[in-house]
Parts: sequence; C-alpha cells; structure tokens
Amino acid sequence: MASGNPDFDLYRLTDEQQQLRQAVRALADDKIAPRAAEVDESGEFPTDVYDELVRAEFHAVHIPAEYGGVGADAVSACIVIEEVARACAASSLIPAVNKLGTQPVILSGSDELKKQVLAPVATGAAMFSYALSEREAGSDAASMRTRAVLDGDHWVLNGTKCWITNAGVSTYYTVMAVTDPSKGPNGISAFVVHKDDPGFSVGAKERKLGIKGSPTCEIYFENCTIPANRIVGEPGTGFKTALRTLDHTRLAIGAQALGIAQGAFDASVAYIKDRRQFGQRIADFQGIQFMVADMAMRIEASRHLIYTAAARAERDEPNLAFTSSAAKVFASDTAMSVTTDAVQLFGGAGYTKDFPVERMMRDAKITQIYVGTIQINRMVMARSLLK
Repeated sequence: MASGNPDFDLYRLTDEQQQLRQAVRALADDKIAPRAAEVDESGEFPTDVYDELVRAEFHAVHIPAEYGGVGADAVSACIVIEEVARACAASSLIPAVNKLGTQPVILSGSDELKKQVLAPVATGAAMFSYALSEREAGSDAASMRTRAVLDGDHWVLNGTKCWITNAGVSTYYTVMAVTDPSKGPNGISAFVVHKDDPGFSVGAKERKLGIKGSPTCEIYFENCTIPANRIVGEPGTGFKTALRTLDHTRLAIGAQALGIAQGAFDASVAYIKDRRQFGQRIADFQGIQFMVADMAMRIEASRHLIYTAAARAERDEPNLAFTSSAAKVFASDTAMSVTTDAVQLFGGAGYTKDFPVERMMRDAKITQIYVGTIQINRMVMARSLLK
C-alpha cells in the first residue's frame, strides 16, 4: 500500500492479495455457492461451511500472528469477506462478525485477555460476536441500560442485548454495559462474556428477510458473573472503543455488500447473454446494456472506496470515520440497487427462488441497516466534515 498526498491515497493489490482472492473464490465456488440456497431455505447455520473456512484459514484472517492468527491486513480481510459474500451473504458473516467481535479486544484489550480469547478464534475453536444494541438503544447506543457492577474480583452484568449476529453459535461476546450511570457515554465499559458464564443465555432466533443462515438473537444477562480481568480496557472507555471498532468494521459490511452486488452482477450477465427475446440476446438491447454499465460502474466505485478505506485503516490514519462510513454507505446502497436491477434483468424468473438474485436482493437490504444505518453513517460523515 502506498500513500502520497494524504487527501488522495493510492493502493495496488499485491501478488499475495490477488492469490488470496483466487483461493477464496475457488473455495466459495466449490463449497459455499452450492449450499447457499439450502442455507437460506433452512435458516440453519452452515457448520460445514464454517469447517471449510477454518481448514483454509479464511474464518478470521485478521487475528494477529502473535495470537496464532494469519495476521492479514485490512484489505485482505475485506477481500475474504467480499469473495465469500459473492457466493453466500450469510456465510460471509463468519469472517465479518469474527472481526467485529474481536476488534474491541484487539484495539483496547490487555495482552492477557488477547492471549486468552483471540487464540481460540484463530484456530477455529471459537467464534466471536458483538453486543452493543438494545431494543431502545439501537442507533442511540449511548442510551443503553445493560449494567455491570464490580463485586470483588468479578463483574456482575444484568440486561438484554438484541440483534446479535451469530448468537448461539459464538463462544465469546464483546458486551458494552454501563458501569457509571452518572458519566453518560464515559460511564460505559466493554467486557468479554463466555457462553458458559453463569447467568448468560440466548433467546430465540429472529425471523428475518435475509441472511437466514446466520442466527440473530437476543442475549440475556441475569446476574451474569465474569472474572474482573475480562474487562476490555479501563472502566469508562467502552463507548470510545465501540466507536473505534465501528470505524474499522463498517468496512467488513461494505465488503459484504460489495460481494453481494458482484454475485448478482455476475449471475445477471450470464443470464442476459444466454436468454433470447425478439430474435436476439437480451444483452444486445441498448437499454439493457445501459443497466449493466451502471451496475458495473457502481460496483467498481464501491470496491475502490472500500479498499482505499481499508488501506487507511491499516495505516491507522486520522479521519477514518468519514472514509469507512462513506465506503459502507456507498457499497450498501450499491448492493441494494444492483440486486434490484438484477431481479429486473431476470424478469419473472428473477422473482423466483430458482435463481440466486432473489436471495441476493433480500440479503442486500441488511447491509443498509446493521453496523450503523445509512442515515446514521451519513451523519457521521457530515460531522466529520463540519467539525
């Protein structure tokens, strides 16, 4: 990655990153894409896909080498998520949410905590989820009510978190909770909760529009007791860690959106080159060509935004909030528009489950909502520009 003018960062994928893309795509085409429709239909977590990703070491490439991980850079992590999402959006949440859940620990955790919880994720023995949102504290996360109280050498947590991706299959959960209500956002702390901690439980799965193979549930803390050393950073720093985490992990969702869009585009191009009407291929009609050109243009622009933002994240450059929000918003809006156009290009066939674009259109919608809605991310961008 090269940096010249700080206002215009250039990047070029290395040979290793190009080879990584080829390897992930080969695995996705061979093992993940054939399962995507069944995973969507059954709504079951794809354990076989997880096992394949672990065998290939694609399940959590961002874990630093000193904790047993591959130690891949931020651009490479985006490439992995993108290529898995091209085949199956639900499966792409394995590497994406492993990054989301572990990022607070990587940013702010003690070395002792990192060794304790990152190593099992690196080997595939554990997955990690992220617990920030509550029913009345979604976009307004600072209004959360989950509490944590220090009791001797333990923290005791009480409350409920919602919309937790991969809940029930993850071993660890990064949880934000209020430790000092008098300090507002500066009274929020971050903790790592293990699925076997007393007082922790997982609710029923949400009935969702898309990404059905990734369970989304509430999680409950009823006098949930964890060791004191499982706090992430110092007390009161949790909300700052959460915001820094989102700056890094919006890119993961942007990469997921990009992969969904690319998958829908590839399916559409193959279809319109084969389907014939009025004595010629659909691809030969100028109106269709304009649609395809616009789809490809938005996808390419999304890819450049995401990779540039990821390169800046890797260098820990300032103003990452604007860049990552811009990349996430543009990519998720692109995923929604491209998948909608893909269904249109397939015509009536696109509205059926016989073809993948119907699933991709449903999957795309969530990218405009989670890890910050597109409206909240536009606010983040504006505040960054106007401060």
